[in-house]
Amino acid sequence: MRFLLSNDDGILAHGLDVLQRAAERIGEVTVVAPDREQSATSHALTLHHPVRPVKRGDRRWQVDGTPTDCVLLAVEQLMPERPDFVLSGINHGPNMGEDVLYSGTVAAAMEGLALGIPSIAFSYGGRVLRAEDLLEDQVDAIADLLKHLTSLPAFPAQTLLNVNLPPVRAASIAGVKLTRLGKRVFSDSIQRMKDPWGREIFWIGGGSASWTASAENSDARAIQDNFISVTPLHLDLTAHATLADAEHWWRAP
Repeated sequence: MRFLLSNDDGILAHGLDVLQRAAERIGEVTVVAPDREQSATSHALTLHHPVRPVKRGDRRWQVDGTPTDCVLLAVEQLMPERPDFVLSGINHGPNMGEDVLYSGTVAAAMEGLALGIPSIAFSYGGRVLRAEDLLEDQVDAIADLLKHLTSLPAFPAQTLLNVNLPPVRAASIAGVKLTRLGKRVFSDSIQRMKDPWGREIFWIGGGSASWTASAENSDARAIQDNFISVTPLHLDLTAHATLADAEHWWRAP
């Protein structure tokens, strides 16, 4: 089995190393990842300057581009054969609810899906402060989950799996739950400050997030209860229920 690994935290990220070690127990791993932090780049593609892959070992490249660039470049140019799965992560922080709209981690898996390759995104569902320590303890659990997901009798078509790992020791993981995206509200996410010359600037990020009600089958609730959350996502953003209900709200111009 051939795996393509990428991420948005950069090629030196500890989460990528953990995912690589877990995947190597199952198959052959190729790593193509950004040369620096690319968090919150979503599905950005570099169009206005060339991207340059630099080989950093056997089946390992760093790229001066986005996670999407990395997956596209790997599949179309760098790998002699298409991978059986694209794996992205492990992100140093959660990708739940609306996070998936901004996440470079999820976008790398989305690019794999767009290229017709089954894809899985992995994220650590807690605060970054303890990510390295707890992820190191979960290598066996991640490998077991990966083995299960890649051996499903029929991997869901036109779908990627968004996995969030609970911020606990492996022995405290309660199990695995199939979930839907939760919903959260950010507070104080834009910081007003001054640069060294006294000019006003604004810094996006930080603040706090509260999850609305933590519904029973949401990703946020699963993480709260120490479960691994697996959420199926797909590229079709159509609001099908609204479309089916058009006779109640739509009038042709």
